Amino acid sequence: MLSVKEAEIIILDLVQALDRERDTEIVELLAGADRILAAAVTSQLDFPHWDNSAMDGYAVRYADVPSCSAEQPAVLEIVEEIPAGYQPQRSIEPGQAARILTGAMMPAGADTVVMQEVTRREGDRVFIHSAPQPQAFVRHQGSFYKAGTSLLPPGILLSATEIAVLASAQCTQLSVYRRPRVAILSTGDELVTPEGLLQPGKLVDSNQYALAVLVAHIGGIPQMLGIVPDRPEALKSAISHAIASADIVISSGGVSVGDYDYVDEILASLGAEIHIRAIAIKPGKPLTFATFTPNTTQHSVLYFGLPGNPVSSLVTFWRFVQPALRKLSGLSQSWGPNFVKARTYHDLRSDGKRETYLWGKLHLVDGIYEFHLAGGSHSSGNLINLAQTNGLAVLPVNVKFIPTGDIVQVLQVG
Repeated sequence: MLSVKEAEIIILDLVQALDRERDTEIVELLAGADRILAAAVTSQLDFPHWDNSAMDGYAVRYADVPSCSAEQPAVLEIVEEIPAGYQPQRSIEPGQAARILTGAMMPAGADTVVMQEVTRREGDRVFIHSAPQPQAFVRHQGSFYKAGTSLLPPGILLSATEIAVLASAQCTQLSVYRRPRVAILSTGDELVTPEGLLQPGKLVDSNQYALAVLVAHIGGIPQMLGIVPDRPEALKSAISHAIASADIVISSGGVSVGDYDYVDEILASLGAEIHIRAIAIKPGKPLTFATFTPNTTQHSVLYFGLPGNPVSSLVTFWRFVQPALRKLSGLSQSWGPNFVKARTYHDLRSDGKRETYLWGKLHLVDGIYEFHLAGGSHSSGNLINLAQTNGLAVLPVNVKFIPTGDIVQVLQVG
């Protein structure tokens, strides 16, 4: 049985990112939000586009105001008013100044802005009562970005800030990776849909819905294939269909050693290379990871056989599937699990035999994370107290107890 770290290394080493040439599409600017950039972006514009003022005040020649003071102010003639969006019409000559507002273009001849708080205006004259620093409050053309250089690199997630940069650069069409297709199916004769009739002995399939939401949240396209009965021929047909249409296939249930757990056997019959059959994690020990290389695709299809218990299914998704999906999607970095250190406000216990994950809530208080364990049973079948979880506290192998007040590693989720 593999350790959690060994399993993580095997999985991520086998994940190949989508191809930059074959797996991309061109989209309009707003359609690029929450997508992953596939090609570097450059702009033909400098940022700022031209010298401009960072302050309301007066554009002057520094040579006219190097030693002025309240007792001996410099007196300059105001020759122009320059609001934002206006192109100056006058060049500033010795003894002259221009009234200028924040963001407005600097006039020729001026090299410094004096903020209005240290000035007094009388008609067309301004009195400068304090000497500024040379080039004060001037944002110079190209000081933020030089035209023709790399503006944004490939492999990044385009959030609001990146979209703002691209809009400012007038980049209205973007090359982004296509969204990975993720087929999701649940196995088991005991399962019914949420709208189905719940008869004695049956269970409602929650896994498929939770996994679909998680996949969509990361940026994948979930393909919900429904419930597959515990019959080898039905399972083989469903998995064959899934691997032919998706980049990742996720099944839940049917991967332990029960009499009706056929998934590993079927994977082998379909030509899969099975890399993982069990991991020393709690919850989530019976996890299968396999790869297919069908003739119809140019990259391996990843298969994750997750446990059927609801909590086990979600914990193993967060720990193993989510990083794999992020890497596959084209992200160049930050696709691994995100751990933070937090102070636990409850005693944490495990049997120490496997790396154990206990769910609860993370709060950031005065710059320090606090972890509050969810109340009630931490059974892998108890989905109820998993609601509103955003952190999984980790107890390493051979660690049976972490007392209240100690620092613990917490996997951020949700």
